[in-house]
Amino acid sequence: MKDMTILYPYHGNLYVNLTNRCPCRCTFCLRQGRDEMDGSGSLWLEREPSAAEVIAEFAKFDMTAFGELVFCGFGEPTERLDTLLEVAQYVKAHFALPVRVNTNGLGDLINGKSTAPLYEGKVDTVSISLNTPDADEYLRLTRSRFGQSSFPALLRFAGEVKKYVKNVVLTTVSTTITPEQEERCRAICAELGVSYRIRPYED
Repeated sequence: MKDMTILYPYHGNLYVNLTNRCPCRCTFCLRQGRDEMDGSGSLWLEREPSAAEVIAEFAKFDMTAFGELVFCGFGEPTERLDTLLEVAQYVKAHFALPVRVNTNGLGDLINGKSTAPLYEGKVDTVSISLNTPDADEYLRLTRSRFGQSSFPALLRFAGEVKKYVKNVVLTTVSTTITPEQEERCRAICAELGVSYRIRPYED
């Protein structure tokens, strides 16, 4: 196997780079202007790693040094949902490490089925990029290949996955929307019964 960045430390956590595929072409996507994250090495994959290859990479790290294992790289991790879940199950069985999935929330559309129940017992936190409270603006920003069905699917997944995962968070990026829009996002989260987080912008 060619040397490629499958795991990389970032902000005290260990990140898993499963794929470069994504159904969105977000106008603000970090990978448009960089190929790594704080010295990670290039996150553009030669090919997608198997679950066994990901698991083998854990031996290169002191797993007790990290706060979380996070599925988040240069792609949407639910494009590799089966691999994600297999690796997450391994981590829960072998390391005392919480597991988080950073996602655009479109995994049901990607996989053509309801995916929320599959997270039970394997994932501790699901962080979903809400980006905006408005469906039309969401589509303009994300340019999702699923079109108008994207925003409702995201909200539906958030409401469903909270039944199986203890911590579900919808996020927006600081300075990218107005305070009024942030309040509308907060109201959406309150209605869904999930948390809201305004995350810092990273250039």
